[in-house]
Formats: sequence, C-alpha cells, structure tokens
Amino acid sequence: MSDVYAELTTGADPTDPATLARYTTLRLGGTAGRLETATSAEEIVQKVQEAQGRDEPVLILAGGSNVVIGDQGFPGTVVLVRSRGFRVVAEGADTVTVRVEAGEPWDDLVAATVANGWSGLECLSGIPGSAGATPIQNVGAYGQEVAETITGVQVYDRTDGSVSRIDAADCGFAYRSSIFKYSDRWAVLSVDFRLTRSPLSGPVRYAELARALGADVGDRVPLADARATVLRLRAGKGMVLDADDPDTWSVGSFFTNPVLEREAYELLRERAADLGEPPSWPGAGDVVKVSAAWLIDKAGFAKGHPGPEGVAISSKHTLALTNRSGTASTAALVALAREIRDAVHDRFGVTLHPEPVLINCII
Repeated sequence: MSDVYAELTTGADPTDPATLARYTTLRLGGTAGRLETATSAEEIVQKVQEAQGRDEPVLILAGGSNVVIGDQGFPGTVVLVRSRGFRVVAEGADTVTVRVEAGEPWDDLVAATVANGWSGLECLSGIPGSAGATPIQNVGAYGQEVAETITGVQVYDRTDGSVSRIDAADCGFAYRSSIFKYSDRWAVLSVDFRLTRSPLSGPVRYAELARALGADVGDRVPLADARATVLRLRAGKGMVLDADDPDTWSVGSFFTNPVLEREAYELLRERAADLGEPPSWPGAGDVVKVSAAWLIDKAGFAKGHPGPEGVAISSKHTLALTNRSGTASTAALVALAREIRDAVHDRFGVTLHPEPVLINCII
C-alpha cells in the first residue's frame, strides 16, 4: 500500500475523480488506486482481466447504494459498471423473461416493467442502485424479493476466467444474502427476471402497504398504484434518493432484521418485558425475524440521534445511518454503527449485523 493510502484517514478530496465518495450514496470512501469504467458486459470482463493481469485487487462498483468504503479507499482497480439496457429473451403465455444489464439503474427497470404491464417488481420501486447488485443482496421490500423472479445470473468467474449462467436455484438466495455477497469470485454481467403479464400487482403481503393502498393483505391492485404507493412510503422514510435531502445520504437500512432461533427469541422477550412485545414475524422452521428498528429505538437511539462529524441516524427512519453533513469520514459512520450495535447487544442480548458490503472497514 502506498504512502497516500496509509496517510488517508478522513474523507478524500471530493474533486478527485478517483475519490470513491463520488460514487456512493453515503458520499463516503477514500481514493481508488485505479478507476476504470465499463459500459458493456464485455468491457466488465476486459477491465477485470486487465487488473488481474496487473496482479491488482478488483472492486466492482455500480450504483454504490449498498456499500461502505473505508477512508483509505481501495488500493487496486475499481471497475465502475455503467452497462445499460434490457431485452426480452423468452416469452410464455402469461410470462415474459427479461435480461437486464448489470449497470441498468434499478428503479428505471421497475418503472419500465410497470409501464409494460409486467408484474413482479412493483413493490421494489424506489430502491437505489443497479440491477446487477440486486441478486447479490437478494434485494427485498414490502413483501417482494428478487429471488422470486430471478431465473439466472450471468457472471464472469474470476477463478477460471469463464463466462457462465448461474441458475437461481444455485445462487444460494436467503434473507438479504446470496453466494455472491461475501465472495469476490464472480462479477455480475446481467440478470434474468421472469415476470407475469398482468395489469395487477402480485398479492399484497405487507400490512403497511395494504393499509396505504386501502386494500387487504392478499389483494391485487393496479401495478401503477402499487408503485406510486411504495414510492410515497419510501420517500416518507428517506429511502428514495434526493440530492437535497441529507436523510437519503445513506445505504438505506444499515442493519438487517435479526433472525432468531426460538430460544433466543424467548430470551429477548424476557429482557424486553417492560417494553411490550417486540415486533416480529415467523420465519421458515422455528425461527423468528425481529424488527431491528425497534431494538435500536428501545436501546436509546431515536430518529435523528447524532454521531461524530455530522453523521446521524436518519430523522425519518431508525435503520438508516446518514452522512448528513456530507463531509464526514467513514470512521465516524462506523463509530456510530458500533455504538448502536453494542448498545442493542447490552440491552437485549441480540447482535445486529450490517446489511451493506463493507470495503476496507470493520464494524
């Protein structure tokens, strides 16, 4: 690592094109050793191969909406994925399969599917980032997950140098996870989604969304209504990017909802007996998913809770940690995240885990 990386402990020069803060929704991250832009799947493969030929580490960065990059930046090649577009690759009587380039802005895709009368992604409206990042995180919201519609992911395998398709069944999809999340083996090139031809949404599964729609859980509603309502709900929580709203300078939900075995959940209930019943949802098997936002709030961290250097919990949503000042360091954000995690564990015996991918920083 060069001296410049060793010396960089706060936010890098925002005017430097290689400053990664320019490419993340948190507006945080130090400098890249080398910055490359790829506008097609072929260029993604080429840029990665060239970096491998130079024996440099590689970071694939697209929308930058689910990543926290350390103040020391990334001492290798960062490939900015800027491939665009989607096309129909298969059609059935009631379905259509679209192949989406990795760099296609996610909400642009969702808007297009709604406009075309393709159901399956409407409740994922307003989520920032790129289509290629969605299988990595198994992105989900308001009762939908991309794992329900993905049929396959086209990848470049950095280990053997091949380009192949990984079927959905082999992607290891789980709650906010997949085989891609904690491995740098694969670079996502495109994603296939099988959607339903219908002017109506899938059955509404999320009670908050149903209430906002004036519908019952299980009802189907016009696609445009579902999208508009999800966008309104997300905006009210600071979860739709807005350059003029510091509450949106975040990675969205910073911590995942804990999934507890039954015994651990009962222990939580005992420790929280004076606070009422923790909001929870039954999971597959004998597990229970618990609201991380509730745990954070009841541990003493309200909306707007300040941290160092102008970082803070969003004033609209307890799960979002924000770079409200726009000039903070990643170290400051990490310090706030640690404070929250440790306080929740001390109070409830539950360990919160970060949802975003962490690059050269540790929580």
